[in-house]
Amino acid sequence: MDPMPELTFGQRLKLYRERSGKTRAVLGGLVGRSAEWVKAVETDRILPPRIHMLDRIARALKVDVSALVGELSDRSAVVNGPEHPALASVRDAVNRVPLSEDVAAEPLTQIRERLTAAWRARHQASDHRTVLGALLPDLVQDAQRAALAHEGDERRRAQALLAEVLGLTQMFLAYQPAAELLWRVADRAMVAAQESGDPEALACAGWFLCQVHRDAGDWDTAMSVTLDVVSALEARTADANANLLALWGALNFEAAYTAARAGEDGRAWRYWDRADRVAQRLPKGFYQPQTSFSRVIMGAHALTVAVELQKSGEAVRQARRLDPAAIPSRPRRARHLIEVARGHYGKGDNEATVAALRQAYESAPETIRFNGYARQITLDLLDGPRHMRNDVRDLALKVGLVS
Repeated sequence: MDPMPELTFGQRLKLYRERSGKTRAVLGGLVGRSAEWVKAVETDRILPPRIHMLDRIARALKVDVSALVGELSDRSAVVNGPEHPALASVRDAVNRVPLSEDVAAEPLTQIRERLTAAWRARHQASDHRTVLGALLPDLVQDAQRAALAHEGDERRRAQALLAEVLGLTQMFLAYQPAAELLWRVADRAMVAAQESGDPEALACAGWFLCQVHRDAGDWDTAMSVTLDVVSALEARTADANANLLALWGALNFEAAYTAARAGEDGRAWRYWDRADRVAQRLPKGFYQPQTSFSRVIMGAHALTVAVELQKSGEAVRQARRLDPAAIPSRPRRARHLIEVARGHYGKGDNEATVAALRQAYESAPETIRFNGYARQITLDLLDGPRHMRNDVRDLALKVGLVS
């Protein structure tokens, strides 16, 4: 729920600016605008800025964009992802925790087979969120039941499976209006991973937990969580199997991503370099299913760092170095193409922006329909150059922004 639904955008901006101890002149300097411009926004004399400037302001004030926009505002309701029809059944499965140890539990090998198939479907299906929505309710319930029914080593294996199932659930919940459920799932996954004692489960749960903190705008905690897990696992990586090594590499990139969101240029690229060195130690065709970490994904990660650092020129240069078709996961490919669109949009190349968003839609429609950046950019371009409006409106129809 929005804690300040009655405030305008300008009033919110003033509140968060004053909380941060910054004058209008200081904030204006940080985002490349004058103190007079900040005053005009705060007094609602001009319209709220668009997505790139919102990002800069949020980074300067160390808050999430949603805190500035307001979760219940009309514009926020448009650019946030919708509620998926399967959300209610997934929520019910997560909330209905089995309490009796007498219930029959499915063999762990069968749960593992179902979970592996679910990850495969998630990467291969264009309607991946709908596919997961159908699989998760039973999978969540059975994994929770198994974690309760087994004892000793079997229970620890069951806890590791439960943590992974909850990670997959987090991917389904992301970008939907279910913040309280998302937090519950992420916290529960970390507890299950800790109970399992499995370093791979701990790495994966830490990777997911970092994202929840970062997406909430708590970059300091996101970084702390990530680096704590990185440190705990480092001693194991010298002779680790490919999966654990890839998870450790993915965590190093999460540190890079978080630093980039905070505008820490040098730190972001240092952690990207660390992640890249890990990627080069992996088998050439290896692709880690939970995190997509691999050699090929490092090009997409470089683009993300550049976009988050507001380096649009560098982002476009990185985009040209990677063929999106090389990314085997359809939703991950679509997300990369949205990042490509963000780079072009930052340079003012609207035609390339729309082309990248169209490619993202062709790869995985359900990725772009739920992605706030893609929805925001599409919405902004509806008022863009006249010769592009038909193409943009067609995209907006597909994304669900207009009817």
